[in-house]
Amino acid sequence: MKILGVIPARYASTRFEGKPLKDICGHSMIEWVYKRAKNADIDELVVATDDERIFEAVKNFGGNVVMTSSEHENGTSRIIEVINKNEFKNYDFVINIQGDEPLIDIESINILANNYRNEKSEIITLKQEIREEREILNPNIVKVITDFNENAIYFSRLPIPYERNKNENFKHFRHIGIYGYTTKFLNELKNLREGVLEKIESLEQLRFMENGHKIKVLETKSSVIGVDTEEDLKEVIEFIEKNGIKLD
Repeated sequence: MKILGVIPARYASTRFEGKPLKDICGHSMIEWVYKRAKNADIDELVVATDDERIFEAVKNFGGNVVMTSSEHENGTSRIIEVINKNEFKNYDFVINIQGDEPLIDIESINILANNYRNEKSEIITLKQEIREEREILNPNIVKVITDFNENAIYFSRLPIPYERNKNENFKHFRHIGIYGYTTKFLNELKNLREGVLEKIESLEQLRFMENGHKIKVLETKSSVIGVDTEEDLKEVIEFIEKNGIKLD
């Protein structure tokens, strides 16, 4: 059982161009992500990019990086290219690590890795308890409900379930978008029919479920600040400086 961590990273982001190379306290964002994720309990870590600037930046700080096609629509398809390269074909499970989370929590990666080692789940992702009513109602925050075995029942932008009968002990959960997949599933992904619910909610994971695949959803207590804008970047820098966080 070999586990590969992949950090998809592209330069040409419509919302924040050049995001992976933005400076955070003397180090690029991609360096923060890589060096923190490197401490996780996985067998190998690689950055997958289509940009020479990112490629060279990763090489310069001693990271493992591979060039991929510029035609990919998303990080998942970029990962599929990586696992079909000769040097990565012997991995059983892949964790998609977001390249815009410079304070990525190692424990979150380890939750996925340990579950695969123990249970061999095909698709694994995370959830976190929502404590604010406004977040439950926010359509930009994806909610998830699970069964007794921690498999997803549904993901939605709306509050789920509808509480006709109030239950004071019920907890609402947000979906945390870090995924682990078997390489077998990833290589079959292109054969899945497009989902009706997927299109309505604009949530790719619903395609997996509509095609009959189970998604294991495990709880994490970790909070991660994702960087989508200049304001997010400032927030991360302030947090790092305030808490004296250093990059090893």
